[in-house]
Amino acid sequence: MAGKDRKKQLARQRYERQEQRRAAEQAKAQRIKIIGAVAAVAVIAAGGAGIALLVGKDDKKAEAKPNAEASKPPAAKPGECAYKPSQDEGAPKKLGTPPVKPAYTDTVKATLKTSQGDIGLELDGKKAPCATNSFAFLAKKDFWDKSFCHRLSTGEGLKMLQCGDPTGTGRGGPGYGFDNENTDGAKYGKGTLAMANTGAPGSNGSQFFLVYGDSQLPPSYTVLGKITSGLDTLEAVAKAGIAKPGQDGTGEPKKKVTIEDVTIAGK
Repeated sequence: MAGKDRKKQLARQRYERQEQRRAAEQAKAQRIKIIGAVAAVAVIAAGGAGIALLVGKDDKKAEAKPNAEASKPPAAKPGECAYKPSQDEGAPKKLGTPPVKPAYTDTVKATLKTSQGDIGLELDGKKAPCATNSFAFLAKKDFWDKSFCHRLSTGEGLKMLQCGDPTGTGRGGPGYGFDNENTDGAKYGKGTLAMANTGAPGSNGSQFFLVYGDSQLPPSYTVLGKITSGLDTLEAVAKAGIAKPGQDGTGEPKKKVTIEDVTIAGK
């Protein structure tokens, strides 16, 4: 092979490697963000909220190539949960994973203590036992203490506050993932508590979102339970607005919401 042709070949191979790394980094950057539905996008566009997609600025490319770590978890035995290790930013090295057998099979009351006020929650251990199991596990480990809710959406198609990322970047998690539950016919009306994910199987982690107004999303997010008190707190945060809206119109709320503690009733 002529020297000139060899140089072209090496340059092409180097370019291909760079593209592969770039795609992998973009896929990782979009991890654990709420992916918008076509219906929601249409409503928001019509309402003039200026949101093209309910994802981060680099997510459109990343959606085409979900990262390998978000692959479907191994099948669990009946009555058990499968939690697959994942490479999440901010995950404590010795956190571990929730017990395989869910600790709750009925409703569980929880309280999200924040710098803006308490938010009462009711987790659905019957319809979402694995998500409830994980939520309670992380609460008892003080996983969310001193973290803040990093993403607020105020558009007509999606009114929610997203929390649960220990890094505050939207890319953090607990170091494990699990599959969806309780999504059949799911609706995300005012007062819904749901898990955030990337849209790929097994990508639920520690991030969740609190719906303070009716939202139009596809049934692709685990409905973990409902908000029983503190909606006025969420509405006040939403009213204050977004500090620096991103390209999708969402961003950190001006009125910062820091999670001080998450408690589980009776445990």
